Amino acid sequence: MQVGLPFTFADVDAARTRLGDAIVRTPAAISHTLSQITGAEVHVKFENLQFTGSFKERGALNRLLLLTDDERARGVVAMSAGNHAQGLAHHAARLGISATLVMPEGTPMVKIGRTRALGAEVVVHGATLVEAHAHALRLAAEHGSVFVPPYDCPMVMAGQGTAVLEFLEQSPDLDVVLVPVGGGGLFAGSIVAAHAVAPHVEMVGVQVDSFAAFDAALAGVERRAGGETIAEGIAVARPSARAVQVARRHGAGTVVVGDEVVEEAVALFLEIEKVVSEGAGAAPLAALLAHPERFAGRKVGLVLSGGNVDLRVLASAMLRALARTGRLTTLSVALPDRPGSLHALTGVLAAQGANVVELTHDRMGPNTRLRSAVVDVQVETADRWHRDAVVRALEAGGFDVTALDAPADSPDGPPAGGQV
Repeated sequence: MQVGLPFTFADVDAARTRLGDAIVRTPAAISHTLSQITGAEVHVKFENLQFTGSFKERGALNRLLLLTDDERARGVVAMSAGNHAQGLAHHAARLGISATLVMPEGTPMVKIGRTRALGAEVVVHGATLVEAHAHALRLAAEHGSVFVPPYDCPMVMAGQGTAVLEFLEQSPDLDVVLVPVGGGGLFAGSIVAAHAVAPHVEMVGVQVDSFAAFDAALAGVERRAGGETIAEGIAVARPSARAVQVARRHGAGTVVVGDEVVEEAVALFLEIEKVVSEGAGAAPLAALLAHPERFAGRKVGLVLSGGNVDLRVLASAMLRALARTGRLTTLSVALPDRPGSLHALTGVLAAQGANVVELTHDRMGPNTRLRSAVVDVQVETADRWHRDAVVRALEAGGFDVTALDAPADSPDGPPAGGQV
């Protein structure tokens, strides 16, 4: 082992052998449409297709298989926002090991429910991951159980690294691999794996701007982390010092993206690849969308790390994506309060090919003038340029119209070649 490093490629390789057929060798494939959109040759590793929906099974199982007989008898305790919990619960039950999982308040109900269904005892405690982590340590000490960290453990990191080890075997010509980063376990394992089998490959971690703690640690600066994010799987305020050490040793860097572009990436995975990605899993694609100039023309591997997303979050992300791309818009239209006005409005919409989804008619609201009405009509259009054409047609017809959820910087016309 290199001096100072917590684990080596030998540990990753041994983990791959140890895990055997208990872990799915998930597919990797090129996405021609995402390549066209981003300007890079995009390959995707679909870790959302693991049994529990994320890569976390790899590290959890590797650690469980290294327990002594005495440790197995005492059981395990862990803290997790969801994916580590599910992976650990599944494999602990399969191996006959009792497992208690501490999950912070605000963890998506789908993750809590699935963890319980997999046979683990779930304790919901703490407003943050830090508080949940402290409680898990207390429970482990009280009951004599083995604490299994979600990322800050060399053998967990080694297990996670098998995902990129597989990826580089499936797509050997990659120039760069983008990996979501929270605590850093997957990133560290991936760095060690790539450095051994494909040292020319650039490893890049991706964080959301509200939880860019790993990025700050690499830069040696203090940065406050916290807040709401769609990428709760990587919402970690205190990354693993071991993982930071591995990244520094191998010169791996990070990029930071905003929540809005992560939402866009979630929508693209669903619409284009027909797969569900949680926010954390979509972060690598978000990095491509946010920083196209950095990756243009390169062969880029994206680790889609998980697909365990709350359905309400997914529905909200999809609706917001439809609004951003101009395919679902609410138009507020002032109408004279006389017979035929509404018919004239809907006639223009029909002539323009805009589908009416919902319509509300208000004569008595505070913003309604005497002998007039305000109609809010939600319409479905092909794209933002079609939406803008509908607005122009209404204005030409004498209607006073405002697109309530249209972006202010909408381009003047469609791109050459039509829709993206």
